[in-house]
Amino acid sequence: MRTQRSGPGTTAQHALDGLRRAIIAGDLRPGQRVRQEEIAEGLGVSVAPVREALRVLEQEGQVVYRPRRGYFITELCANDLAEIYELRRILEERAVRAALPTLDEDAIERIALAARDCAEAAERGDVAAELAANRRFHFGMLESPDQVHTMRLIRLLWDSTEAYRAMYYNSPEERTLTLHAHDEILDAVRRRDADTLVAELEAHRARALEVLTAVLDAPE
Repeated sequence: MRTQRSGPGTTAQHALDGLRRAIIAGDLRPGQRVRQEEIAEGLGVSVAPVREALRVLEQEGQVVYRPRRGYFITELCANDLAEIYELRRILEERAVRAALPTLDEDAIERIALAARDCAEAAERGDVAAELAANRRFHFGMLESPDQVHTMRLIRLLWDSTEAYRAMYYNSPEERTLTLHAHDEILDAVRRRDADTLVAELEAHRARALEVLTAVLDAPE
């Protein structure tokens, strides 16, 4: 696994960041065992912060613990993924309809900046940067102060599929289609057209689900 060593003062947060990078980069793939000693050595830390970071990822649904075997990157089936995306559809429609009227020009500009960052990362082939920008893009139009519990659930659903989202963004064709979808979504945000925005977001999710389901159903 490719990791980045850190200097003095390394903490569990550094281990957590390293594990997240490995999942996004595809160094740790769904179903793969997480070798704690190897991770710790690569990050230049002891096993203790790695173990603490894995407990955080377990709570997010990104890893599972199997007694006497250790931690494994969560492996989803097509039904799991469909359920997660259906829950996202329900919660994100609720969130975006509540948040859209509260977005000021600065907020819309931050969403537009995230879209540009996503496009630039896609052009470079930097999947990690694109995923981070994509998350800022989507959450920028979902979050509002009075939706704390809704957003907590949405974050959990996003986190639980991060490894699969990385697989999706590794396809150049899908990266291109995603940028086009972002343009349509941003246009609806600028026009404050809630119905069109909901429809564009649903089409965007449906495409991702279609591609990821094909990945899950592909023969080994």
